[in-house]
Amino acid sequence: MDRRLLTVLGVSLVFALVVTSVLFQFLARSSPRKQEVTDTRDIVLTTRPLSVGTVIKPADIKIGKIPTEAFPKGAFSKVEDVLDRGVISNMLLEEPILDGRLAPKGSGLGLAPTIPVGMRAVTVRVNDVASVAGYVLPGMHVDVLVTGRPPGGEGDMTTTCLQNMLVLLAGQALQPDSRGQAIQAPTVTLLATPDQAETLTLANMDGHIQLVLRNSTDAEVEQTAGRYVEELYSANRRKPAPAPSSEEPKPKPKPVQTAQQVAPPAPPPAPPPPPPPDQIVVFRGTQRTVETLPSHAN
Repeated sequence: MDRRLLTVLGVSLVFALVVTSVLFQFLARSSPRKQEVTDTRDIVLTTRPLSVGTVIKPADIKIGKIPTEAFPKGAFSKVEDVLDRGVISNMLLEEPILDGRLAPKGSGLGLAPTIPVGMRAVTVRVNDVASVAGYVLPGMHVDVLVTGRPPGGEGDMTTTCLQNMLVLLAGQALQPDSRGQAIQAPTVTLLATPDQAETLTLANMDGHIQLVLRNSTDAEVEQTAGRYVEELYSANRRKPAPAPSSEEPKPKPKPVQTAQQVAPPAPPPAPPPPPPPDQIVVFRGTQRTVETLPSHAN
């Protein structure tokens, strides 16, 4: 083989190796670096949506992985820390469980953890009419009307005893129906202050209560006077004032006088004076004379 050909092949091979090495280094520098693997940490997640009042069981939770720097404040890494605790705020599927969404340990189960400090939950018995045909659902606001006979009263009356009360429970349900339909519940639990709890209990025992549904954004308290049973009938309603008439008023009849009230007769009138005598006036030049004529008897 020609020595010159071998030399050319050797130089070409060396040149190819140099070009390949330079190109590899250039591509290695321009390509994005792989993200460094960060440390992860266990986190407790939900396996299904959890509603208010739910007591967490093992089937409701699972363990997931999350980067350490993304670990939420108040989250849990151990299943034992959340078991048998009540939910006080709704949670979604695979949502990290936070301490602020759970009732404190030892605070009770179900409804008790959802009652704010200083408030009370009062349950009253209702029927389809008193509960607005079942449309009083948890989370709504209602007014409470009571009908009864007040002490010393002559009839029944209806008055508004409480206003803008929050509904906690409808029967045993802490949440509205998923389809938005009415819940037929024989009892309704309301959130009340201690004073309101006394009023509501007395109204439920002494009279008949009626729940009145109101807009949840309307917090205004109206001052009402109540209504008595006699006001329902037209005979006891106030008559309207008569309208003013344009006709002239008729003269009042003269009062009839009795014999004792009749005045004595007036004296007869005096006779008229006699007529003046007939006179004749005579002028003679500048002289004027008057002659009287004698009167003639009839």
